[in-house]
Amino acid sequence: MLISRFPGSRSRSRRGHALAAALIAAVYAGVPPAAADEGTSGARGADGEVRPTVVLVHGAFADASSWNGVAERLQSRGYAVVAPANPLRGLAGDAASTAEVLKRIAGPVVLVGHDYGGAVISAAAAGNAQVRSLVYISAFMPDKGEALGPLGARFPGSALGAALRRTPVRNADGSHGTDLYIQDSRFHDLVAADRPTASAAVMAVSQRPVNAAVFEEKATVAAWRTLPSWALVATRDKVIAPDLERFQARRAHSHTVEVDSSHMAMASRPETVTGLILSAAGDTSASHAPLASTGTRTLVLAVIGSAAGLAVFVGGGLVTAVRSRNRNGFGR
Repeated sequence: MLISRFPGSRSRSRRGHALAAALIAAVYAGVPPAAADEGTSGARGADGEVRPTVVLVHGAFADASSWNGVAERLQSRGYAVVAPANPLRGLAGDAASTAEVLKRIAGPVVLVGHDYGGAVISAAAAGNAQVRSLVYISAFMPDKGEALGPLGARFPGSALGAALRRTPVRNADGSHGTDLYIQDSRFHDLVAADRPTASAAVMAVSQRPVNAAVFEEKATVAAWRTLPSWALVATRDKVIAPDLERFQARRAHSHTVEVDSSHMAMASRPETVTGLILSAAGDTSASHAPLASTGTRTLVLAVIGSAAGLAVFVGGGLVTAVRSRNRNGFGR
């Protein structure tokens, strides 16, 4: 009966919903849409030049969150940052995985590696003309034909071997292998002695295992032989001997800085690490602005949240008004 009384009510209701949808779209017009998965490209600086994308490759026993402090500082300066997951299964496979990430990036790249990630970037950058520079943060820098195990034992100062916990595993191809962890009780002193005890404890319980094969596999290429490189020596490193880090940097003719830091220099000295990466990117700014308490991403999220709230409020009100008109017979 209501339908016969208000023959235009259904169409008017549809028009009301359409108006609400249009209004919501208008509210969101000022919010940048999510980018499609078409790869990453560097932002442009004030001079119009395309800034390189910074790719941060983590090391053994870690994940990409180890770069958080550095990534935030780079983003605050307008740099595009990619921090991929390093599988930690074997040098050739891990380098291939990182090389695939690089293929999805448009424009120049600064490739950064920490710890075992240094060996990975040395291989992943080979033959990629987009990679402009390499940055090694308390890292391995093997030459062609070198394996990390013998390279790590070349200089005294590493206490890693005695702190490892070994776990038998079955590899993806069905063969048997060994996963390595750092003993929780040794993690703070060995890896992050200059970090708070509670912070190091979280790192210890969340560490990712590295397959023992990564220390046995020989490097087949060394991109630092053809690309400019920057290196940070952590003078209190107990995972990779500081003298080994110095030797590798000299061999590669790297632009080198030494810092009073544990192995996790990016966590304990993020400003210094960021500054070294900016140098490799060709950023000649005299100073590196510290992060504000509320960053750009927080502001963007606030704007999006406000726009969403306004859209829901206005859109909901409009739909309610249309329904009220229909119930009262307005516009017949």
